[in-house]
Amino acid sequence: MILKKWDDLPEEFKTETIEEYYRILSNKKVSLLFKRVFDIVVSMILLIISSPIFLVLAIAIKLDSKGPVFYRQVRVTQYGKQFRIFKFRTMVQNADKQGSQVTVSNDSRITRIGKLIRKSRLDELCQLIDVFRGTMTFVGTRPEVPKYVQAYTNEMLATLLLPAGVTSKASIFYKDESELLDKAEDVDSVYINDILPEKMKYNLDAIKKFSFFGDIKTMFMTVAAVCGKDFDSEI
Repeated sequence: MILKKWDDLPEEFKTETIEEYYRILSNKKVSLLFKRVFDIVVSMILLIISSPIFLVLAIAIKLDSKGPVFYRQVRVTQYGKQFRIFKFRTMVQNADKQGSQVTVSNDSRITRIGKLIRKSRLDELCQLIDVFRGTMTFVGTRPEVPKYVQAYTNEMLATLLLPAGVTSKASIFYKDESELLDKAEDVDSVYINDILPEKMKYNLDAIKKFSFFGDIKTMFMTVAAVCGKDFDSEI
């Protein structure tokens, strides 16, 4: 994983606030290299091992509702680049045109099989494809849609110095995020003004404390969280 030279960064990144985070990462080039090698090797192995699961999920999704197997929503990754993320479809076709771009726990757009897939977080399994091709990494800030990235403060943009991640400390501590949005009258407003800033505290702290082995720890914590373990905030 190569960090661009400061002069090659997009102009909106060349601020004193972001420079602090950039210097931290620029001093950890070996860890960043290990991080990318790990992403390539492990994602390739997991793609091969999980291929039967891909097939089962694909058949279940097609039998359950009309629409494609994958949901390819536009998200934002490293340096503000947009990409189309891979996710197994868990909602009705064209769901993003029928409501908010964040999901509440009892969202009527979620399909029957989608509820099971989301509960086990298997909808994100196909993001191994994104990790392998480099548009994502295993551990990093979850990729947001452009609409929410536009609401980033200057400091929040520092999270885009690295590729978007499949999991993060913020994902662990906010694993029940959808339930927090259940009672919101304006879901987008609550997410942007209340939830996003809190999640970003973890994401920015993760950059300050970045290490390759720290990423490995976060991955193990994610598995434990999916299995039901609760973690106390580390901030």
